Amino acid sequence: MSRGEARGRVPGWGGGHSGRRGRGRRRPCCHGDAGLSICRGFQTEKDSLHSLTVSTMIHSLFLINSSGDIFLEKHWKSVVSRSVCDYFFEAQERATEAENVPPVIPTPHHYLLSVYRHKIFFVAVIQTEVPPLFVIEFLHRVVDTFQDYFGVCSEPVIKDNVVVVYEVLEEMLDNGFPLATESNILKELIKPPTILRTVVNTITGSTNVGDQLPTGQLSVVPWRRTGVKYTNNEAYFDVIEEIDAIIDKSGSTITAEIQGVIDACVKLTGMPDLTLSFMNPRLLDDVSFHPCVRFKRWESERILSFIPPDGNFRLLSYHVSAQNLVAIPVYVKHNISFRDSSSLGRFEITVGPKQTMGKTIEGVTVTSQLPRGVLNMSLVPSQGAHTFDPVTKMLSWDVGKINPQKLPSLKGTMSLQAGASKPDENPTINLQFKIQQLAISGLKVNRLDMYGEKYKPFKGIKYMTKAGKFQVRT
Repeated sequence: MSRGEARGRVPGWGGGHSGRRGRGRRRPCCHGDAGLSICRGFQTEKDSLHSLTVSTMIHSLFLINSSGDIFLEKHWKSVVSRSVCDYFFEAQERATEAENVPPVIPTPHHYLLSVYRHKIFFVAVIQTEVPPLFVIEFLHRVVDTFQDYFGVCSEPVIKDNVVVVYEVLEEMLDNGFPLATESNILKELIKPPTILRTVVNTITGSTNVGDQLPTGQLSVVPWRRTGVKYTNNEAYFDVIEEIDAIIDKSGSTITAEIQGVIDACVKLTGMPDLTLSFMNPRLLDDVSFHPCVRFKRWESERILSFIPPDGNFRLLSYHVSAQNLVAIPVYVKHNISFRDSSSLGRFEITVGPKQTMGKTIEGVTVTSQLPRGVLNMSLVPSQGAHTFDPVTKMLSWDVGKINPQKLPSLKGTMSLQAGASKPDENPTINLQFKIQQLAISGLKVNRLDMYGEKYKPFKGIKYMTKAGKFQVRT
């Protein structure tokens, strides 16, 4: 069956019904595996997933930039006025930072659920009460899909590819219900934009909509297309951990937790069946899987068994919250002082490695929001470069790599307003860093095996730890 016969309509631009009802559905129901892969992270059964989605409806999606401008909107069930975003703008004004906007905002007739990524707010409008994580996870999937399609997810890129954006959103949601959320399935439905394809579409008036249905849509493995062939068979897995921590003035840990993911890039011929085992799987807590993972085997043996999608996908995400399992990889020595009867203050910070297992800490950036009474700063870094904005009072120090033999430091004085009282509290220090070839939780892959195919693939594992919200109080 051709796409024209299956669809019988042009992708919508503003809202309303998609015109795709009854006959012409691409598959009986995707709520179990591919279409609702975002829900399988909770590892519920198909029946409970189906009952969940029956009561779930995403009516509209608004994309809002950091200036508060709505630069794109998409409606499915019915057209919702832009004025509903006024409640979101009020919450945005009350929040000190963009990341602090509440993810769920109730209004008299709607719920607004949002995520903030790449300096863009993705705001979904819901009219009935639904599990918020369901919608939030879907919004993250939308962002990941845009990033996969266009390389980056930013306002200019979305505006330049607005036709493809609407076509992709039309496939991801059908009348407000999640339909196709797997990237490799979407790329068969809607071809990714290229310069040549854009020129041809402009001349011929055609679109990026594929001519044929995806080959894997009606199979028992809907996340993988059939007939996959590669000259070089490869499987790469990236274990990426993000550490969130708050360190008090004495250097003690107030709170620390790790958010981890395992991202995969699998390019294997045929229909391979993979198993991935860990040396210490009991470290993993609050685990969310891709729908390809056989959950019962994980429960019984703590082994990941799956038929992988073709290309890039997130195999699992996990959470480590026990503080005795969270090692803090860096420390900060600080001496920030203000005097009551002086217009000068002292500022000294030193950054060093801690529990890194011999790995190098790189990409280190230190930022700090100084009090309003600070007029200017005269600082000397031992390495890297620093800037201070006297208007926003934001200090930024780009450290780079940390050499354990010669620790980087930033020392100098602060100029304060004459006659101003001493600030009530010292500023906090925020750190960004990354450590290659280290999973700070201690998670290690034991082995990766393949069954069902006779060739021998190339396999690779990479580890990385990076800072999330890492704050040191002074």
